[in-house]
Amino acid sequence: MKIHKEGHKLILTAVLILAALNAVVLILYEGGWILPSIVLLLSILKIAFFLFFFRYPDRIITNSDQSLLTSPADGKIVVIEETVEKEYLKKPTLQISIFMSPLNIHSNLYPVSGTVREVIYHPGKYLLAWHPKSSELNERCTIVIETESGEEIVVRQIAGFVARRIVTYARPGQKVKQGDELGFIKFGSRVDLFTPLSFKTMVKPDLKVKGGLTVMGQI
Repeated sequence: MKIHKEGHKLILTAVLILAALNAVVLILYEGGWILPSIVLLLSILKIAFFLFFFRYPDRIITNSDQSLLTSPADGKIVVIEETVEKEYLKKPTLQISIFMSPLNIHSNLYPVSGTVREVIYHPGKYLLAWHPKSSELNERCTIVIETESGEEIVVRQIAGFVARRIVTYARPGQKVKQGDELGFIKFGSRVDLFTPLSFKTMVKPDLKVKGGLTVMGQI
């Protein structure tokens, strides 16, 4: 287990600020040890949360069947339904949505190998991530991957009520491998997966999934 690169600067900044705050409290406060102890405890808890949130496990992706899609994120499945993907495909698709709580690992992974065809970013609102309209109204980034068989798979990173920054590493024309890192969303969010209607789903609502490890279904 290691700390994700997206957390390095934030954690270092937090450590420096909290260390300075504790030093000021310790030097200036003359009312005993209770307040300095509380400030120190809260500082330790905050740093511990950041370390926990930005943890980044080493995962070995063992799937070799490229007709099988793996989960693009850790979290819980909140939606499995037929819908019209309006941004890029503009046709009926199967939507599978994964809610990522602040306790989940927030790295996003490619669900399939192929070529990135489009990366479309939209600023937007910050509705709760499980809100039905969050896929269309929230800040989001849509990544389109064309598989070797010619199917187009859409992954959409969606900011939630707490999440305020979406990081996307995908670039148009980039060759990608299933399980490689696609991006990162900070502090609670959602990832939508749009597949052809012929997709054979192997998951169900409320199932907890692991990015790169849980098989979502078969094209």
